[in-house]
Amino acid sequence: MRIFNTATNNIEEFRPGPIVNIYTCGITPYDATHIGHAATYVTYDVLQRRLRDLGHETRCVRNVTDVDDDILRKARELGVHYLDLAAKETNRFNEDMSALEMIPCWSEPRATSAIAEIRKFVAKLLEKGDAYEVQGFVYFDISKSEDFGAMSGLDESTMLQFAAERGGNPQDPLKRNPLDFVLWQPSLPDEPAWESMWGLGRPGWHVECSVLAMRELQTETIDIHGGGADLIFPHHECERVQSESLTNKTFVRVWMHQAMVKMDGEKMSKSLGNLVFVSDLRQKHDPRAIRLALINHHYRHSWSWTPDLMGMADQRLRSWINAGPGDGGLEQVRNCLDDDLNTPEALKVLDAQVEAGNGVSEASKLLGVNIDQI
Repeated sequence: MRIFNTATNNIEEFRPGPIVNIYTCGITPYDATHIGHAATYVTYDVLQRRLRDLGHETRCVRNVTDVDDDILRKARELGVHYLDLAAKETNRFNEDMSALEMIPCWSEPRATSAIAEIRKFVAKLLEKGDAYEVQGFVYFDISKSEDFGAMSGLDESTMLQFAAERGGNPQDPLKRNPLDFVLWQPSLPDEPAWESMWGLGRPGWHVECSVLAMRELQTETIDIHGGGADLIFPHHECERVQSESLTNKTFVRVWMHQAMVKMDGEKMSKSLGNLVFVSDLRQKHDPRAIRLALINHHYRHSWSWTPDLMGMADQRLRSWINAGPGDGGLEQVRNCLDDDLNTPEALKVLDAQVEAGNGVSEASKLLGVNIDQI
């Protein structure tokens, strides 16, 4: 199997051991699952299906960020407790994932479950001198990292731009360097707070994933880690440097990122409000067709959502079902998936098999589409 590694900007041979440890950044549960989320998790689902087909055991951890700026802001707007909001939206997310026939996560930890471990992680970075405390804030000192920015491949000006756009606050006057990032912060009066050596507060975003990944997978080096491409910087870059600072080991072997799904030329995002929700699509379409609409696009190529995509996916699903059972195209689909998860080419293979009168039920299962069910 060959997979594109964001850190090297190359497609590389992926030769894992019998157990493949995977971590994918999960949702911040303050709204419904949109197509951009689903595209990421379908990609990791197809990856796991092929790895299991090759004989590996996969252990995929997907976190739930149930405490951070976004969910606290939304809970404040709605006048509800942040954990009640998290529980409601996590349930809705899980219903969507189940409908799309996702392989259940090996573990799905919540950020609030790891406060004790996060405090220890932050304390160790302070002890090493790789972090500093100012007025109850604890920041990671990027000057202590020899290769900050190496995974994302960005220059300083672009990193500053992305940090400002994605919650990094480079204008914070308490920082030694505008790109230093928060490990721990004081809580506002209406926010959840935990005791720490630096005062009442809550964790920063990046530290949550480092701690959860290593705790749940019981390793300091993960085989594959990723999420949406918008997480490359600052989230994943910061995760990497703080983890490697602490362990002196490579944090991730392969960084694998899903390109952005757009609508009307803009990235599909909650902040812009240009969203297509999985729960809404499920009211009108077979979830298998939703999956087919998503994997009709290669995970590394950004694409735009249009209403006609579901009509084409519905038609494709019907034609596959009508073709009946069979293993047509199975080896070809395996080859496509081994080529950096080339799902669009795999779909073309199965369409050709159906056109030739062959059933494709076995190969379609590798894509997570079970057409044995009417």
